[in-house]
Amino acid sequence: MKNQITDPMFPDCPIRNIIARIGDRWSILVLLTLEPINRPLRYKEIRQAIPDISQKMLTHTLRDLEADGLVLRSAYAEVPPRVEYSLTARARSLTPHLNNLVHWASENINDILHDRQQFYEE
Repeated sequence: MKNQITDPMFPDCPIRNIIARIGDRWSILVLLTLEPINRPLRYKEIRQAIPDISQKMLTHTLRDLEADGLVLRSAYAEVPPRVEYSLTARARSLTPHLNNLVHWASENINDILHDRQQFYEE
């Protein structure tokens, strides 16, 4: 299957498969950008919300999330063409867990950075 992410040693491991997809640099940011909005977002709006993502990476990330059934892409036959992105029900079931991770990271970032500094100074 094209673009299937699996660990060659553990091809049937669901956690490795899912973490490989959403654990990349951009997927969680895209999901969290789409999460609090009560309307679909256009590509440009997502790009503005994540200014350091390249156009190529945003396109790639949105396609991967769409392939996994986490993002819904709606294209409208208008002039000019209009494409909007929104979260699926599956993604909405994931976002509380991502928000918990964000909360945990916010609470622990200072201690983690301190520990890293201590570790590398030794």
